[in-house]
Order: sequence, then structure tokens, then C-alpha cells
Amino acid sequence: MERLSKKKRFEKVLAWFEENNPLAETELEYTNPYELIVAVILSAQCTDVRVNMITPAFYQIFPDEKALANATQDEVFELIKSCSYPNNKAKNLIGMAKTLISEFNGVVPDDVDELQKLPGVGRKTANVIASVVFKKPAMAVDTHVFRVAARIGLTTNAKTPLATEKQLVQFIPEEKIHVAHHWLILHGRYVCKARKPMCDSCGITSFCKFFKKQNS
Repeated sequence: MERLSKKKRFEKVLAWFEENNPLAETELEYTNPYELIVAVILSAQCTDVRVNMITPAFYQIFPDEKALANATQDEVFELIKSCSYPNNKAKNLIGMAKTLISEFNGVVPDDVDELQKLPGVGRKTANVIASVVFKKPAMAVDTHVFRVAARIGLTTNAKTPLATEKQLVQFIPEEKIHVAHHWLILHGRYVCKARKPMCDSCGITSFCKFFKKQNS
């Protein structure tokens, strides 16, 4: 395996993803920004598969922020109780809807800082909304992105999601950041798994620091 500079490693990894998964996108099901915020809040510490089982009934009963703002916490809890931390998420979902109405006139903002004013929306969630809905150059760092970026060698000594985010956006072209987020998530979900990475079926082993170390 050739010795790669960080810049060259990024170029090769991104080129491979672009060729093999050019239309990568979120696996959360939604039809508008409001629904995506609901889904992303629910997805914290929970799988997208589970969230997609919950949201159809949720969207039917609470189709918009006005309906959700008038809900009781018990009503929301009953619909989302099969996901992790349902009490806290029920409270945040109602708070998000109320804040969306009171501060943003029901219009989901496209700015990462403004999005974080919504209850239940931290930096990662805000970056997801900004990148998925508005195609902003925002890099959301979840556990998959954090792990995969470090393993491949895209990040170095990044101890926090924010440090990972800063290192990634430094080398990813701005117009590719919104899709690169999905490339890394999906790679971590299906190939570069936490406990047992599937190196035998991985297409980027020739650029991967982890693979090189394991086979040196």
C-alpha cells in the first residue's frame, strides 16, 4: 500500500464513493422539513429502521408543527414508546413544534445555529437538516462518521464529533459535504461495522489506515 498524504487519501476515498454510491441519501423517511426534524430527533440512539416504523402513524396524527404543538406529552409518548428515551423525546418534539411556531413562524430555518434553538436539535441534528433538506455544506458527525473517519485515516486524533467535523470539512470540497456525510454513515452501517468491519467486501482497503495496520 502506497504512503498517502491526507489530501490524497481524501481524494481517493471520495472518488471511490462517488463512483460506487453517487446518490447516497438518508434512510429516514420524510416528505418535508418538519417530518425530517421529527425523524432525526427520534433517531438519536435509535436505528433508522425503528424510526421508520414509528413515523407513519406519527405523521398521520401530527401532520405539522401546529398539530404537534397542541399534543400532550402522553399522546406523543404512546406513539414513540418503542424508541429509545421516549419521555425525553416526547418533551423535545412538542417543544420543537412550539418553538418552530413562536420563533420561526412555522418555517424550518436553514441555518445550523438557528436550528439549534429548537428543543431536541443539537449540532449533529442541525447539520443533518441543513445538509439533507437545504443541501448546505454541513457535516453531521454521528457514531458511524466518527468511527469510520478515524479508521480510514481521514481524521487524526479527533477526540470529539466537533473535532471530526472540522477535520473532514477541511478536505472535502464544499459541494460534496452534504453527500459525503451519507457516504460515511452508510459505509459505517453496512461495511465498516463497529465490532467486525467487513474488510473482505470493502472497496477502499487500499486507501485505509486500519486495513494497512491490520495487514502489516
